[in-house]
Amino acid sequence: MTVVHHRYITVQGQRLFYREAGPADAPAVVLLHGFPTSSFMFRDLIPALADRYHVIAPDHLGFGFSDAPAAEEFDYTFDALADLTAGLLDGLGVTRYAIYVQDYGAPIGWRLALARPEAITAVVTQNGNGYDAGFVESFWAPVRAYQREQSPENEAQVRGALTLEGIKWQYVTGVPDESVVSPDTWHHDHALVSRPGNDRVQLALFRDYAENAPRYPALHAYLRTHRPPVLAVWGQGDPIFGPDGARAFADDVPDAEIHLLDGGHFLLESAGDAVAGLVHDFLDRVAVAAG
Repeated sequence: MTVVHHRYITVQGQRLFYREAGPADAPAVVLLHGFPTSSFMFRDLIPALADRYHVIAPDHLGFGFSDAPAAEEFDYTFDALADLTAGLLDGLGVTRYAIYVQDYGAPIGWRLALARPEAITAVVTQNGNGYDAGFVESFWAPVRAYQREQSPENEAQVRGALTLEGIKWQYVTGVPDESVVSPDTWHHDHALVSRPGNDRVQLALFRDYAENAPRYPALHAYLRTHRPPVLAVWGQGDPIFGPDGARAFADDVPDAEIHLLDGGHFLLESAGDAVAGLVHDFLDRVAVAAG
C-alpha cells in the first residue's frame, strides 16, 4: 500500500497543506486542483503515480486544509496563488517537475511555467483551459456579467456555484453513470467553501479569473518556443470547459496527445483508472527522459 503523507508548510506567512507520496529522488509531478475542491480530488491518482514519481498535491490558499484568510485581509488573485505555489515548491527543494492542471489549477500552472519555463518537464491538462476555445457559454455568461458589474443580481447568479446543488452539478453533469461518483466529493467541497467568510474568497477569484485570458498569448508563445510534452485528457461532457479546449493545444504543440473520454468536469471521479493509465504512460515516456 502506498504511503501518502499529509503535511503543512508555511509560505509568506500562510500555512499551506499538501499531500506527498513517492520517492523523494524520483521525477516530480505537481498536481494543481480546481474550484471548488482541493488536493482531495487527487486522493486516488496520487498512489497510482507514486510508484515511480515524487507526487506533490497542494491545497491552494482558501481551499481544502490550507489557511483561508478573509478576503479583506488577503488579495486573492491567481498571481498570488501561483506565487504561493512557487514558494511551496522552493521550500521543498523541487526545481524541475511536470504539472497536472485542472480548472483553477491551469492558470496557476501557466503562471509557474511562464515564470520558470526551464522548470517544467511536461504538462498534463485535465479540463484545464489555456485557450479561448472551449469555454461553455451557458456557464461562463453569468461569470462574465459578474466580472463586469458586481450588482446584487449578478452576484446572486455566481453564488449558485457555491451551493451544495451547484457543486454536485459540477461533479455529475456529463458523467454517463452518476452513481459511480461518490457524494463524499460534493459534500466535502461544500463544507470547506462554506466556512465563514470563504464565500468572499471565492467571489474574489471569480472576478480575477478575467485576468487569465489576456495571458493566453504568452502561454501559447511559451508552448511554441519551449515545446514541453503536452497531454490533454478531457471529460468530453464537461459543462464548463468543452472538448475544444483540449483540441486547441495542438495549435501550438502539434504533437500534443489529446484524449477525450466519456465523462465530465471531474473526470477522475468516473474514469480515474483510465486517466491514471494515460498519465502514467505519458510521464514514463517524457518526464523521465527530461530528467
